[in-house]
Amino acid sequence: MGIWKELIMNEINELVTIRDFLRWAVSRFNEASLFYGHGTDSAWDEAVNLILHTLHLPHSVDPNILDARLIHSEREAIYDIIQRRITHRIPAPYLTKEAWFAGLSFYVDERVLIPRSPFAELIKNDFSPWIEADSIHSILDLCTGSGCIAIACAKQFPDCEVDASDISSDALAVAKINVLRNAVEEQVHLYVSDLFKDLPKEKKYDLILSNPPYVDAKDMALLPQEFLHEPALALASGSDGLNATKMILCNAHHYLNPHGVLIIEVGNSEQAIMEQFPHVPFTWLEFRQGGGGVFMLTAEQLSHYFK
Repeated sequence: MGIWKELIMNEINELVTIRDFLRWAVSRFNEASLFYGHGTDSAWDEAVNLILHTLHLPHSVDPNILDARLIHSEREAIYDIIQRRITHRIPAPYLTKEAWFAGLSFYVDERVLIPRSPFAELIKNDFSPWIEADSIHSILDLCTGSGCIAIACAKQFPDCEVDASDISSDALAVAKINVLRNAVEEQVHLYVSDLFKDLPKEKKYDLILSNPPYVDAKDMALLPQEFLHEPALALASGSDGLNATKMILCNAHHYLNPHGVLIIEVGNSEQAIMEQFPHVPFTWLEFRQGGGGVFMLTAEQLSHYFK
């Protein structure tokens, strides 16, 4: 056995219980100055997530189990996933292949963004008070990625037809996994399309949602290493972060019913879009659970300002 392997084995052998590994992982995460924001916001929550996943234990497990002794193969598996998180800065959901959105579990890998949009709160609240839920019968989710927004909408509005599109066929392969995983294949329809380009021309929607790429060039250059594991195609959108959003604004009214509504997340590009379109009456939505940079426009407003 090499010296390095022997040192690792000695370290593993000194960690006996789940509690030992939690303390050790938190210390190592803090030492490495990891970035959080892909489902957790602290070293402790990240460690809990990775360790319980590795041991196939639910987050609701009795806390008394923290003092349970681990067998050697379990200790090696935990050590390995913690080291991968530190050494390669891989976001935890890519390590566990699971992310949660609107109370639902989704498969994720590096073909798609990790779900984290404030759209989850809107969906769980039936888009109240912004939209009458009874008026929503058809939804389009542009730039669907993992399919989380479209699928969460389908679960929340079981009588609603939901279309979901993405320019990336790789992303749609992941979305299909999640459509089947959540048993909404009769309700959610997937399209390979560059925004509206390849969607059925005759279709109209009551609600169009989009979490498009919106990171500007400056922010792209400053992203923490964890974000570099995510597809750049789903993050970057030109120098101002608004290339995709402006294309949606110019075309959305053609795909909305007369009473329809468009809701788009632009994140940190909120100020940039207000500066470029100072006369457009964006309605900026508020969230109790955090997040922002999400605006709403009606079909009438879009027809008037983006002919």
